Amino acid sequence: MDPLGARSQFVEVQNLPTWDQPQGVQDEVDGENLLMEEDDQLTNQLNSLESPFPFRQDINSKIVLFNGDVALLNCTAIVNTSNETLTDKNPVSDSIHRYSGPELRDELLKLKGCRTGEAKMTEGFNLAARFIIHTVGPKYKAKYRTAAESSLYSCYRNVMQLAKEHAMASVGFCVVSTVKRAYPLEDATHIALRTVRRFLENHGENIEMVVFAVSDVEEPVYRKLMPLYYPCSKKEERIGLPLLPADIGNAEGEPVVPERQIRIAEKPGNLEDDSGDDSLESDLGLFACMYVSNSLHHCKLLRGEVLVLVVFLHSYNRWLCRARAEDLSDIAALKALYQTGVDLCGRTVMVVVGRNIPVTLIDMEKALLYFIHVMDHITVKEYVMVYFHTLTGEHNHLDTDFLKKLYDIVDAKFKKNLRAIYFVHPTFRSKVSTWFFTTFSVSGLKEKVHHIENLQQLFTCILPEQIDIPPFVLEYDTRSAFNYYYLQLQLNS
Repeated sequence: MDPLGARSQFVEVQNLPTWDQPQGVQDEVDGENLLMEEDDQLTNQLNSLESPFPFRQDINSKIVLFNGDVALLNCTAIVNTSNETLTDKNPVSDSIHRYSGPELRDELLKLKGCRTGEAKMTEGFNLAARFIIHTVGPKYKAKYRTAAESSLYSCYRNVMQLAKEHAMASVGFCVVSTVKRAYPLEDATHIALRTVRRFLENHGENIEMVVFAVSDVEEPVYRKLMPLYYPCSKKEERIGLPLLPADIGNAEGEPVVPERQIRIAEKPGNLEDDSGDDSLESDLGLFACMYVSNSLHHCKLLRGEVLVLVVFLHSYNRWLCRARAEDLSDIAALKALYQTGVDLCGRTVMVVVGRNIPVTLIDMEKALLYFIHVMDHITVKEYVMVYFHTLTGEHNHLDTDFLKKLYDIVDAKFKKNLRAIYFVHPTFRSKVSTWFFTTFSVSGLKEKVHHIENLQQLFTCILPEQIDIPPFVLEYDTRSAFNYYYLQLQLNS
């Protein structure tokens, strides 16, 4: 009991507004204006797509966004973000230890640490919360991005699993993975929001409330992204669909993007910028399309190039919306397209493995959608592509009609920011086909294509540690090099 009848400093979560209640912002009204209600064609197309995160008032009523100290929440359990020895010094942990009392430190010693991605539970001691769930977020390094994403997902998932197993009514989350662990805030927020959403959908029937406790710095990011995963209306659901990231995880929210299970080079200073730029690019692209469309409706005077631009933007955004809404896991499983490190100029490298594309056995329209789905956020900055033609057969060759269709559909940023295509292990026939295609079918591509005869030549552009190469390509290149040197030895002897 508080001394002298003083008012408790702890926060009753039942008194906090849930996400299904008015938030005091004009997001939905603004969104409606931006959605081009006057453009019936585009609106109907968006209406026909099913969002992976549909409007669910029953889920929104369980969600609270709270700007304040997680240690003060009167939840069944609150979450503490720490390190592997559970001795981390960060604002969240420090506050929890301060309010819970010295018993917590003694209890943590008995746990003998906690692995990254796991979660362990102690009593709350002097806190209003009955329990504290301790979890260890990953140290973020760009070249191990996929591992970091999987670990952070495990943090949120394991916390929710503990809550379910112990029949907890409410959980108060801090932002897992502290600043010193360098996880980009916006990327981490996407994982947090979608993981909790999926758990509530699939297993959260007995969980009554989940509170996201955030700071002044974190709150704007959460407010920006929460409508994507917890839309408050059908209209907000429709508005958010084109703004969802390419990776939305599987049915449980877990990252399942083989194209990103590759090393990405660490570039200090670029870590947090990437996600923000991607999101901003998506926002600006959609807003530009909407603005031009509204201008068309009101002015009726646009002609020629502007009209072509509007039609093109509408077309690309339709493909992009389809790509984000459709299940492309079968195409992803081929591992024919993935992101790797950077070249010597610091540009992102995308890899295409020709032998992994069974052209005659897959739906090529889904392949096109998958390409757009993966590449849309990559192409906002300069990038290069490496195509391994190694050991491809007739059933792996993409016909020129498909390539021309792909080239015509993709956004201007794809073409503008593509700096080079490295065509590895070409055959004479593929060289001829490439020349005809880049000469007569498309423009501005021929000078970007570079035929690479062996990996040593590729490594003059991209360092070996910056690219993951399929084992069969390495084996083929080694065998070819051995045969070449053996032949030279025979000729010289």
